[in-house]
Amino acid sequence: MNQDEIMKIEQLIRSDYNNTAGIVIQRNGKLVYEKYFNECSAGSPVHIFSVTKSIISLLIGIAIDKKSIKGVDEKVVDFFPEYAAENEQMSSLHVTIKDLLTMTAPYKHTTELYGDYFSSYSWVKYSLDSLDVEDAAKVFRYTHIIGPDILSGILVRATGQSVFDFAADHLFGPLGIHVENILFFSNTEEQLAFYTARDISGWVAAPDGVNSAGWGLTLSCRDMAQIGQLYLNKGMWKDQRIVSSQWIDESTIEHSRWRKLNRAYGYLWWLLDDSEYAAMGDGGNVIYVNQKKDMVISIASYFVENAKDRIQFIKEYIEPLFEVQE
Repeated sequence: MNQDEIMKIEQLIRSDYNNTAGIVIQRNGKLVYEKYFNECSAGSPVHIFSVTKSIISLLIGIAIDKKSIKGVDEKVVDFFPEYAAENEQMSSLHVTIKDLLTMTAPYKHTTELYGDYFSSYSWVKYSLDSLDVEDAAKVFRYTHIIGPDILSGILVRATGQSVFDFAADHLFGPLGIHVENILFFSNTEEQLAFYTARDISGWVAAPDGVNSAGWGLTLSCRDMAQIGQLYLNKGMWKDQRIVSSQWIDESTIEHSRWRKLNRAYGYLWWLLDDSEYAAMGDGGNVIYVNQKKDMVISIASYFVENAKDRIQFIKEYIEPLFEVQE
């Protein structure tokens, strides 16, 4: 391994990507590089922001495998009959689980009203109220926070467990991932402190106890690499089937496209070049999977505004150096 080149990359991280907490690289199922920055270690929990969405997608797949959910074509309102009964218009809403997974669900708002969202008791109900019953276009519209929580509500209704407990039983536990507890914020200051905390492990929940789906989960960089390896292994972890290969395949093919960036989207996973896909979160959090090169790269990062593009960093610096290593 070219130590001089590695030292150059680490120097670049400290100068240009200096909010990085850690990088883990696996090739052919083996760890080939692991490095931590900013006083972090292998066990340091990091708020992964929108990478949480990709974890929710995985949990939906597990729930479908277990027949708790029939499939992605189930209508959202069928999981919330009392809500449809209170709102006559909602009973005719044809938004499906697939629409939520592919960011093609229609919403009333043109910009996300974070203040209203965070001050609401139920983020699921707030998101349901935000759906536009009069818009049937179903075109791609990326929603950072408001909307994905409906999937958390569906998981709770379908499985009879909290999202936190379902993930612990069927994903985190089998992979040896530890997420300490459910987190609640009593004020904005606590929430903002969580974004850059180095010692808080958990999954954020609304006041009603339902875990967030678009943000709010902490994982270590190693944990993120394990999720990537699970996808690369088509749903197998060691000798245990965690999720069906069919779900992995379906999640990582194009179902919608963000025209503005001309970027394809699967089931809450971003699709890159041929055979490459990634979970991406604010600040520079990434789980990158390259099937052809049998490579998984995870980068955990603390929040900064306008973080530099980690995918470009991976393709320009990381892959060329490590793709030749055996």
